[in-house]
Amino acid sequence: MSGRTGQRRERTAAGTPGANGPDGMPLVREHDVLKSLLGAWALSACAPAEGEAVEEHLGDCGPCADEALRLREAVGLLHRPESLDLDPGLRTRVLESCLERRPPRIPVPEWAAAYDAETARLDALLQDFGDSEWHAPVRLRWYEADEASSRRTTVAGVIAHLLTVDGLVAVALGLNDPLGEITAARPTPADRTEAYWRAARFPPTRSVRAPWREQSHALVRTVSFTGGTERTTVPYGDFELPLPDALLDRAFECWVHAEDIAEAVDYPYDPPSGRHLHRLVDLAARLLPAVLEHRRLHGLASPVERRLVAAGEPGRSLRLEIEGSGGGEWLIPLDSPAAKGSAEHEVAHVALDGAEFCRLAAGHVPPREAAAGQEGDRTAIRDVLFAAASMSRM
Repeated sequence: MSGRTGQRRERTAAGTPGANGPDGMPLVREHDVLKSLLGAWALSACAPAEGEAVEEHLGDCGPCADEALRLREAVGLLHRPESLDLDPGLRTRVLESCLERRPPRIPVPEWAAAYDAETARLDALLQDFGDSEWHAPVRLRWYEADEASSRRTTVAGVIAHLLTVDGLVAVALGLNDPLGEITAARPTPADRTEAYWRAARFPPTRSVRAPWREQSHALVRTVSFTGGTERTTVPYGDFELPLPDALLDRAFECWVHAEDIAEAVDYPYDPPSGRHLHRLVDLAARLLPAVLEHRRLHGLASPVERRLVAAGEPGRSLRLEIEGSGGGEWLIPLDSPAAKGSAEHEVAHVALDGAEFCRLAAGHVPPREAAAGQEGDRTAIRDVLFAAASMSRM
C-alpha cells in the first residue's frame, strides 16, 4: 500500500502523463498553484492543460470551487464597452414592427419619414446637454462661388438656424413663422437666420430647443393630416422645391448640422439609416442637372460642346455610383436638365460612399478630394463634383 500511495503522490506533484503546462514542462497540481490559476480560468485565459487541471481540482476542493464561482460571476459583470449611441436604424425598425401589428390611423408620408427620424435623433443628442455644450463653438461650412465659406456660431445658434429655415416649410403649410415680427432682407435661409440672430437680445441658449422641436412636430403632424400637400411648393428665395423635396432637404440639413454639433462636443454621430440616406442621395442627384445648367449660364461649368438635347431625349451622361448604405446608381444628364440620362451615352463614371456624397453636397468635403473612383471625361467629372458642392448653403 505504501508504495502505491507514494507513486500516486509523486504523480500528483509532477503531473500526469501528457498533462504539460504552456512551457512544455509537467504541470504542477499543488493546491496553491491551482488556486493562483483561478482568475485566469474564470477569464478563459488558461492553457487547455491548465484549465483541465483547475476543473479537476475544483471537484475535490470546496474553498476553491466557491472562489471560482465568485470569480465567474464577477466576470459576467464585465463586458466590452459599447457606444451609448443608438443605431440610427433602430427607431425605424421599432416603428415598423409596431405598425405591422397596428397600422397607424393617419400614417406619416414616406417622404416625411426621414425628416421625422432626423429631428428625433438630433433632439435625443441635445437632451442631456449642459450650458457649456449649448455654448460650444460650431463652424457652419458651405461652398460659395466654388470657394469654401464658413460662419462661426454655437450649438444653440445652429438650432436657431434650423428653426428659422424649417420655418419656410411652416409658412408654406400655413403655420406660424418662427421669425414673428422679425423682417429678413430676403426670404432666403441665410438672410432669415442672420435676421433671427441679430434680433435676439442675447445669443441663443438652450431655450431655442423647445420651439424648434415643437415646430418639427407640427410640420410632421400637418403633412400627415393634410391631403394633397404634395402639390405645395416651398420658396427658398432664389428657388423653390415641392413639399416632399423640401422636407427631404430639411432632413438632409438636420443630419449635417447634427454632425457639426456632435463634432463640436466630441461625440460620435452616425449617418441616417440606409433607406433614408438613399432618399437624401436621390434628392441631390435629381437636382444636379438643373444646378449644372445654372452654373453653365453663369460661366462656372464648361459649355455644351454639341447642340442641346431635346427634352426627354437621351444625351451625354455621367454615371454616379453610390456605394455602401443607401447606395445605388444615377445617370446624370450633362447637356440639359430636360435630357434623359442614358447608359449608351455615358462619358464618365464617379463612385463615392453615400455619406461622403452627402457631405460633398453639404460643402463639408472639397470637390477635388471627394470621389473615391473616377473614370472618363475629366471635365464632366469636375463639373458634376463642383455642382454638387455648390448646392450647399449656410
